[in-house]
Amino acid sequence: MRRSRRRVVLVLAPAVVLGGWWLWGSGPAPDRPPDPDRDSPAAGPRAIGQGRLIGWWPKPPDHLAGTAEVTSDEASSNMHPTDYAGPDRCKSCHAKNHEAWSGHAHRLMNSVASTGTVRGDFSGTSALHHLGGRATFFSDRESAGGEARWWMRLVRGEVDRTYRVTQTIGSRFYQYYVGRLASGPELTGHQYYTTDHVLPFGYWLDRRQWVPVVHVHRELPELDREDPFAGSGKLQRFSPYAQGCNGCHTTFALGDMFTREPLRLARHAPWQMHWSLASYIEGHRSEFLKSEPAGSGESLLRRAALISEQELQQLGRELSGMDARQYGVTLGISCEACHLGSRRHAEDPRQLPGFAPRSPHLLAETSGAEIDPGRNHTNVNWACGRCHAGSRSEFAAGMGTWNSIEYTDATRGACYSKLKCIDCHDPHQGIGRRWTRTRAQDEAVCLGCHQRFGAEAARARHTRHAAGSAGDGCLECHMPRINEGLQDVVRTHTIFSPTHAGMLESNHPNACNLCHVEKSIDWTTGWLQSWYATDADRLDLDGVYADRGGAVAVGWLESDDEAVRLVGADAVLRQRAGWSLELLVGRLDDEFLINRQFASRGIEELLGVDLQELGYRFHGSATERQPGLRRVRELLLGGAAEGAEAVEAGRR
Repeated sequence: MRRSRRRVVLVLAPAVVLGGWWLWGSGPAPDRPPDPDRDSPAAGPRAIGQGRLIGWWPKPPDHLAGTAEVTSDEASSNMHPTDYAGPDRCKSCHAKNHEAWSGHAHRLMNSVASTGTVRGDFSGTSALHHLGGRATFFSDRESAGGEARWWMRLVRGEVDRTYRVTQTIGSRFYQYYVGRLASGPELTGHQYYTTDHVLPFGYWLDRRQWVPVVHVHRELPELDREDPFAGSGKLQRFSPYAQGCNGCHTTFALGDMFTREPLRLARHAPWQMHWSLASYIEGHRSEFLKSEPAGSGESLLRRAALISEQELQQLGRELSGMDARQYGVTLGISCEACHLGSRRHAEDPRQLPGFAPRSPHLLAETSGAEIDPGRNHTNVNWACGRCHAGSRSEFAAGMGTWNSIEYTDATRGACYSKLKCIDCHDPHQGIGRRWTRTRAQDEAVCLGCHQRFGAEAARARHTRHAAGSAGDGCLECHMPRINEGLQDVVRTHTIFSPTHAGMLESNHPNACNLCHVEKSIDWTTGWLQSWYATDADRLDLDGVYADRGGAVAVGWLESDDEAVRLVGADAVLRQRAGWSLELLVGRLDDEFLINRQFASRGIEELLGVDLQELGYRFHGSATERQPGLRRVRELLLGGAAEGAEAVEAGRR
């Protein structure tokens, strides 16, 4: 096996906030002996979160008055629940944008389960065999003419669980489901019965088949993955939807999100901001407050000193569990997720909406500079950065190995300070199933700054590739396909150089060998040194390249790093490298389910075969996969020559 070095960043559930504002889970705190520290009044002011957005309980400390200014009065706020109008109010004036958004994947990122939103096969005839168990999917009506209901039943031996589907997630490549346990081995009152959570199987829309969900938690080798058919008390990876997912999948008032998830929103906040929790909660979410002491008549701010640590933690748990169906502006991502509360604009179009947050509960430190509310680089990018951000395992250049943190990745690249997300992405128009912009349109964004490469001769001197070839393109070299997307390996949003020493020294996918998969690392570094004067002799390559004269892609396919293996398989498939077929078939037995899924799809599309007809299912256990793998090897690897001929046949 080839070793590779990859920085590993543990994925933190976004609702778990440093500083102990709220704990994972909902409902009452567990019974415990009295604890004087926890049952005594919560000290204040107390910082909830860290970084550039801090929630303060009960209010920001007085000394901040000298450096931070209140961003607005109540009459001009744009982040309270009452400031939001909803997308239907936008339609009358902005019909074209509303129509485009109606077909956008954002709109259906989260929906209540209905006949108009459920896209999986719940006909009752579809089944998934997984880990020795059988899952079936069906629908019915509560009564004649009543509302439709959708169900997911899992049976293995004595274990029999039935979940009711209540919400959907996604609509473009997959649809995942949220629901509750209706019957099962768990005792009545268990959180599986009482809390909406992400269910274990989703529907792959392109393939019209049910599959295990991935990346709800950090992906693990198959022996460590959750077994959804396990008996009572053995399911550990519970994912309550309101506490870890709906902040990004739905549209809440930004004030609610500042209150629920300050840590996540702090990551790319444009200024140092301070949020007054007690005054916001009392003014806009008082339903979460316990009744005040009889006859007190005091504001929450005054009563805060009497609230115990235990009560504060309980308040945090309840706020973190806000259900978007009750408290959100909309399910799915709608207009005011980006434009912020626009009710005043809807009532009087002369009052333009602002992209910068404003509230009497919000203080901002801007060193005296006035906050520009317009459609500028800072505001527009942070609209995307509030959700497309987070932590992932990383390649050596710092970018995440899998998708959904595109904004965080962009900030790690060379061009972030100049580019806006909307330079490439129309926020009102969905991408669709494939990227539809032409290469010339994409590169026009690059040439907006790098004008010296507009002339063909100058460009050729820079790229050292023939005009119009893949190697002559900006994106192939500076935004290569190394990011695991939903069903394809897609471009990283970190713009970086193919000469990056860390990527080369770690044997992580480099732009040159993504095309030249058969070439060696010495071939690659030799040309980089010749063309761009990199000091190849100073690169530490011996420890991670077992054969510096062999094909780099072999090392990727045999890497100890699952993300490198996934990208390596995609690279040889894109290049239709017949010599790699035996290694590719080996990826069908990868210990990571997502790697097997990508490899099986790629092989099927390349060779025009149906692996399921051969008895292979990528989600089967290691034992279940072996009979099918034997047939796959017999068909595709009868001999090296036959394997290469199979690839050529698939290419033709």
